[in-house]
Amino acid sequence: MEHILLTILIWFGLYMIVCLSLNIEYGYAGIPNFGRAFAVLVGAFAVGGVANRVLMFIFGISNGIIEGSASVKSAMNEIMARDPAVAILFLLGTLCIAAILGAVLGAIFILPSARLSEHYLAIALLAISEVSYMVCYYNPDIMGGYYGVSTPDPLLFFQGEQRLLAFSVLTISIAMLLYGIVSKMLNSPFGRLLKAMRENDAVVEACGKDVMLLRVKACAVGSSIAAISGALYVFYTTNVIASSFNRAEWTFYPFLIIILGGLGSTNGVIAASLLFVVARVLLSTYKWELKSALHLPFEAVWLEYIIFGVLMLLVLLFKPEGLLKEKPTMTKPIREMVKRTGKGARKQA
Repeated sequence: MEHILLTILIWFGLYMIVCLSLNIEYGYAGIPNFGRAFAVLVGAFAVGGVANRVLMFIFGISNGIIEGSASVKSAMNEIMARDPAVAILFLLGTLCIAAILGAVLGAIFILPSARLSEHYLAIALLAISEVSYMVCYYNPDIMGGYYGVSTPDPLLFFQGEQRLLAFSVLTISIAMLLYGIVSKMLNSPFGRLLKAMRENDAVVEACGKDVMLLRVKACAVGSSIAAISGALYVFYTTNVIASSFNRAEWTFYPFLIIILGGLGSTNGVIAASLLFVVARVLLSTYKWELKSALHLPFEAVWLEYIIFGVLMLLVLLFKPEGLLKEKPTMTKPIREMVKRTGKGARKQA
């Protein structure tokens, strides 16, 4: 049970980060980014492709990325085991690289399709994401492709369950930090402008705002945050295999969480992320027992996809507003007006 609990905490942190990023783009800006897996893949590339190559250059390793990554991992792990400060610096530096790459590539990612309407935009973003995934998967020179590459482990000085505990604390801490930053940003004029664009982009454009620039900014911020989750996932598994960053894992599930929690509801995203991860981990752990108990006529590996697919349909049909309905943005003037109105009502009573 301890292992299951730690696994839930780790995946909760990872999905919370990804869904916070998608909430900015889809929940607030109204951008149906069906290519969310692309930003997570960029975070993995920051570790497996960029950081590995930098370390290969530092250590003077001239092999290919697949062979060189194993030598880098061995040399770097030895150094970090002796000096935890190097491990912390490597971890933070790589996360910063992932965030920067995510912002830059996220902005470029949206440019070819930023002027499209909502439905065509969703298809275009999905197509770009799938092409990027295929290129990374079938070209091992980028970051190992279907072979994969090894990565250094910055939490090497923790062993066994202690490493899982340390990683869960790290992931949850970063997720809560990003939650605070995202909440502040979405309550700012920028967040209200994104929500206005979601409701009616023609009105926003008529007021003199550049809708295309707003979409680029939203995707840059969202992709930057999602890339951090991709980098953390690589540190969790200590390897990069392109097949791990598929659209079901990093696009469909985040959309399910956003719809379940409530479109534009940041607190709803957190609640839905926790419920989803608990259900998923328990399903993955006890799927064979469920197959035997329910006498299912299909393999247990498909149970997860069936249940979550049906769940999304039920939510869309019976509770489209989600668990926690989106609330109006309470700015300081609005809070003061509500306070004055409340006092006036109490006096009249």
